[in-house]
Amino acid sequence: MLLVNPSSGTARPSPEELAEEARNLGVEARLLGPGDDAAALAHEAVEAGAAALGVAGGDGTLAGVAAAAIDHDRPFVVIPFGTRNHFARDAGIDVRDPLAALRAFEGEERRVDVGVVCDRIFLNNVSLGIYGSFVHDEERKTKNRALAFVRMLGTALGRSRDPLAVSFEVDGRRERGSVLVLLVGNNDYSLDSLGDFGQRDTLDGGCLHAAVIEATTRRRLLGLLARAVVRRMEEAHSWSDWTSASFRVDADRRRLHAALDGEPIVLEPPLEFSVRPRALRLLVPRSGDRERAADGRS
Repeated sequence: MLLVNPSSGTARPSPEELAEEARNLGVEARLLGPGDDAAALAHEAVEAGAAALGVAGGDGTLAGVAAAAIDHDRPFVVIPFGTRNHFARDAGIDVRDPLAALRAFEGEERRVDVGVVCDRIFLNNVSLGIYGSFVHDEERKTKNRALAFVRMLGTALGRSRDPLAVSFEVDGRRERGSVLVLLVGNNDYSLDSLGDFGQRDTLDGGCLHAAVIEATTRRRLLGLLARAVVRRMEEAHSWSDWTSASFRVDADRRRLHAALDGEPIVLEPPLEFSVRPRALRLLVPRSGDRERAADGRS
């Protein structure tokens, strides 16, 4: 079964073309409509006999279907059909060619990790602080990465910024601070900018990666942002990161606006983060299929 989110992305093929090509390969396809719950439909598909579960959409559409695949021990297929396609890209899938990615239904299986926070699965990351608040604000929400960065920059440097007081437990020691952004990712990321992780070298490292951008002076924050632009975050003084199999985060608020794989979610502290190593049976196109697709584009 392939579930297609028609509201994800703007590039071709169309959702209808993608669904038709899936059916040509013997895969049942369904376009999601307003109010459809992808996770619930995935569970129903397994009960009806689906041998594998796939989803074509942006990163925010994936986690619920992936959770159903884990619950029922079914292989999972991701078709890059969104704006950024972080998970598909990090899995080595060619995000430029959704039609070629359909070959994953008859492809190779690899086991990858998933992150968990408060019993919710995430494939990429969970964001708290400025970015998490932005995702909840429909007036400021945008798929344009540059515009989102500019808006967060204004908030981070403005008088109205609202730091988050957190207590952060990692490897038996406790860190405390006032932060603008806290991100916890599934496996080890590079940090590209104020509100976004970069790329992962692996999806089966069995760890979580947490990064904190501290609430600091405007001068130091400007320096950090400048280093983010030129990819020299390791030289900045106002951010910290840790790698661990689990984290616990306490905060000074009863409810936290967060972004889970880019989608708005409300979490109640304390937040227990953990990793489930190799829990997801991910299907990817066979090496020969990937090479033929690349040759076709060239």
